[in-house]
Amino acid sequence: MPTTLRVNDLSVAFGARSLFTGLDLTLSDGDVTAVVGPNGSGKSTLMRTIVGDLSGETGTIRLAPRDATIAWLPQVLPDASETLLAYARRRCGVEAADVELELASAAIASGMPGGDARYAAALEHWLALGAADLDERLPEVAARVDLDVDPARPIGSLSGGQAARASLVAVLLSHYDVLLLDEPTNDLDARGLDLMADFVQSHTGPVLIASHDRAFLDSVATSVVELDLAQDRIGHYTGSWSDYVAQRALDRAHAWEAYEGYAAERDSLLAQSRQRRDWAARGRRNVAMGKEPDKHLRERHKARADRQAAKGARLERAAERLDAIDAPRKEWQLRYTITEGRPSADVVATLSDAVVERADFRLGPVSLVVGRGDRIAVVGDNGSGKTTLLAALLGQLPLTSGRHSLGTRVSVGVVDQQRRLLDVDAPVLDVVRRELGPMPGTGREWPIAEVRTLLAKFGLGSEHVARPARSLSMGERTRALMALFQGREVNVLVLDEPTNHLDVAAIEQLEAAVAAFGGTVLVVSHDASLRDGIRLTQVWSVDRGRVTVEVL
Repeated sequence: MPTTLRVNDLSVAFGARSLFTGLDLTLSDGDVTAVVGPNGSGKSTLMRTIVGDLSGETGTIRLAPRDATIAWLPQVLPDASETLLAYARRRCGVEAADVELELASAAIASGMPGGDARYAAALEHWLALGAADLDERLPEVAARVDLDVDPARPIGSLSGGQAARASLVAVLLSHYDVLLLDEPTNDLDARGLDLMADFVQSHTGPVLIASHDRAFLDSVATSVVELDLAQDRIGHYTGSWSDYVAQRALDRAHAWEAYEGYAAERDSLLAQSRQRRDWAARGRRNVAMGKEPDKHLRERHKARADRQAAKGARLERAAERLDAIDAPRKEWQLRYTITEGRPSADVVATLSDAVVERADFRLGPVSLVVGRGDRIAVVGDNGSGKTTLLAALLGQLPLTSGRHSLGTRVSVGVVDQQRRLLDVDAPVLDVVRRELGPMPGTGREWPIAEVRTLLAKFGLGSEHVARPARSLSMGERTRALMALFQGREVNVLVLDEPTNHLDVAAIEQLEAAVAAFGGTVLVVSHDASLRDGIRLTQVWSVDRGRVTVEVL
């Protein structure tokens, strides 16, 4: 039976703040709808409301058939003590279905009225979720994503790459009719992204996705719903991400054209009205102050002035009768840049026959050279050694064998995955001021006022700088790091999965800043759109500790 999810006139608030009002949405079999908008616009809240985790202010949510299964699969970290099997059973809904099946069995055993019907419904639901063979399917699906671990192994003992694959396994094992996927591509490598795309495209039921990955949405989305905070509206678009971007730009251009046409006609009518009224006032004044002895001529001049006043009034009423069109809200968009510091030496960093051994992982031997102005993407599966390679290149990891060198006048700014420098309770202002060190050229400590000015250039004002650094969003942390790099005059940027947990606006800000940066860039990212936008000169592919270089 076809599955349909209908959301009608839904309004949702978070605390005292209204997120969106009057949302209408219909999802049918084969629909893959992307819900987009900045962080805080209500994407996750919408999904939680659909599954009943939160209540809407107004509106209805209906699922047909009524017994269809629906799941919200957020991108959440599992409990470190939870085994891979237990994690998969919980994420797939099997754990809760087991409990209901046991309760239904107990109801039959105790002779409770309706026990048979309850058991039949619980069993049907349990089977529909794929519970009967989940234990057997788990190793097969894990093998597809190259996750070779014991299902009884605790998630907390897995590496970062393995944990990301474990999350993917839980999604691929699920047997729900309706899927709500919240940032499903975070931490996935290229293989994981392909598997996730295949899974979404092959799912026959409705799918609602919130994702910042533009290339992923281009490959899977059939429609887009935009929660537009800037314009205070909900937009519906047909097609992929790229189709949405083009149509949104066209819609906004049309909105401005419509407003400007209305405003021009209104202003013209009002200008003519003012002119007629001015003429009327001047005519009456001339009659009153004139010395025309002929009473009939005076009356004629007064009548002419009255006619001008009447025409002015008619023109004003015509302007009021126009269908008013509100001016589209002007969207403020943050744009920041990072100026390259003093140029480094021609050779920024080298590895010569370098080998790094960590537990059961071995990188190398590798011989690599980073030259001034190179813009290098480091790509490969999770666990292949990308982060280890960067750390070895920067001298942050001791080599088991081989040589490492860092060029003269090299000043490096690193954006790590978690922005750990700002994962502290100290105020943002204090953290950045401490890390800035002495001012270039003076050797003195940075004045507080100048640190505030520096942060303000990156969109971090008085409402940010006194807050604990830990409270900043990932986008705000990224901008704080970029401000720090600007102040330290870095000439090398190293970005390790910089787009994770950023919304599209923050990603595009970062992309534009990196593209305009004149220094050397090293980036680890599975975001194909970001890589395409930053003018790469080389791609280093890492596979099981080996590196191949492609010059673009």
